[in-house]
Amino acid sequence: MNPVVIDTNCLLQIIARKSPYRPIWDSFLAGRFDLCVSNEILEEYQEILAQQITPTIAENVILLILNQANVRLVDPYFRMGLIVADPDDNKFVDCAFAAGADYLISEDSHFNVLLNTPFPKINLVNLDDFLQSMIIRAQE
Repeated sequence: MNPVVIDTNCLLQIIARKSPYRPIWDSFLAGRFDLCVSNEILEEYQEILAQQITPTIAENVILLILNQANVRLVDPYFRMGLIVADPDDNKFVDCAFAAGADYLISEDSHFNVLLNTPFPKINLVNLDDFLQSMIIRAQE
């Protein structure tokens, strides 16, 4: 199963029922890929969802994530500090590295530094690219 790390900005987009990216969330719920998260990521998910939607929905989303069989709770041991412009984003990079994730999904330009970082090689994709790769895999 493909391990994936999803940045918070993308999580917000994929959980919306009318979002063009909703098939990503639905695929996660169907067990088509593994979502890799750390405690730091879960805390950010809950904080931002509570701010952007409601605390109740935030709690429900976190519980739903934690109760999925295809969730990998990762404890990153290395803090690489690759994203200098917004150090808070490093939690996603560290999780992707520790999990050996196939993809790190983000729409945040701070992550673009990964495109020119030879090691560790983190496959950064945006929502459109990931959705397209899901469609291609489904057709194979």
